[in-house]
Amino acid sequence: MFTHSFLGTNDVPASRKFYDAVMATLGYTGAPLPHGTAYASPTGALIVATPRDGEEHTVSNGHTLGFKAKDAATVDAWHAAGLANGGTDEGAPGVREQSPGKQYGAYLRDPDGNKICVFAPNPNA
Repeated sequence: MFTHSFLGTNDVPASRKFYDAVMATLGYTGAPLPHGTAYASPTGALIVATPRDGEEHTVSNGHTLGFKAKDAATVDAWHAAGLANGGTDEGAPGVREQSPGKQYGAYLRDPDGNKICVFAPNPNA
C-alpha cells in the first residue's frame, strides 16, 4: 500500500543515532543521505531527513508511525534501544488490550518528538 514514509528531523546526527538503533532491532540498516537516512525493505522505506522545503520540522499532532516486530522480545529490545539513544517513553512494552488480537507493543518519541510504535503478536494468544 505504501512506497515509503518520511519523518522530518531538525537534527540529522541525533535522528540517525536513534533510528539506527531502533531499526537495527527490527533487522534494518540505514543508508545515509545528504539530508538524513533511509531504511529500506523489499516493500518500502522509512526516510528520516530534514524537510525538503528548508523549513523547520514540526511534529504532526495525532500521527503515529507503526512498525512490525517478530515477537515480544524484539519489541522489548526496540523500546530499550530507543530509550538508550535519545528517545522518550510514550508507552512501555506490554499487551495492548484495545489492539486487534491484543498485540504486544510499545511506543516512543524520537529526538524530534515524532511518535512511533512497534507491535508483535500477543505472546499469550
